[in-house]
Amino acid sequence: MAEAINPCGGTAPSGTGGTGGTPAEGGAAQGGGLMGMLFPLAIFVLIFYFFIIRPQRKRDKQHNNMIASIGRGDQIVTIGGFLGTVKEVRDDTFQIELAEGVRVRILKSAVQTKRTVSANASPEKPALDSNQGASA
Repeated sequence: MAEAINPCGGTAPSGTGGTGGTPAEGGAAQGGGLMGMLFPLAIFVLIFYFFIIRPQRKRDKQHNNMIASIGRGDQIVTIGGFLGTVKEVRDDTFQIELAEGVRVRILKSAVQTKRTVSANASPEKPALDSNQGASA
C-alpha cells in the first residue's frame, strides 16, 4: 500500500486522502459550513426587505392613492415642475391647464404632488399639501 505525505507531518495511508478521519465527520463539517453561509445571507435578505423594499411599496401606495384622489379643478405639480389645474380626467391621463388657454395632456404617473388651497394662501398662489412637507 502506498503512503501519502501529510502536510502536517507524518504519513497517512493513501485510502484516507490525508484528512485523518471518517467520511461522516467531513460531511458534518461541510453541512455546518453551509448553514454558516446561509444564516448571514438570510439576515441580509431580511434587512434588505425591511429597509428598502417595504418602504418603497409604502411610498408607491401613497402616491397611487394621491393620484386616484385627483379630480377636476385640483391643482397639481408635475415631475417636470409644471403647475397646472386639472381640467379633464381620463383612464391614464390628465388634461391640465398651465396658463389661460394653454392645455396639455400628461400621464397620471407624471404627477408629483397635489396642491391644496389653504386658508392663508391666495387662490393664485396655493400652498403645497401639508403632508408633502414642502412650502410654496
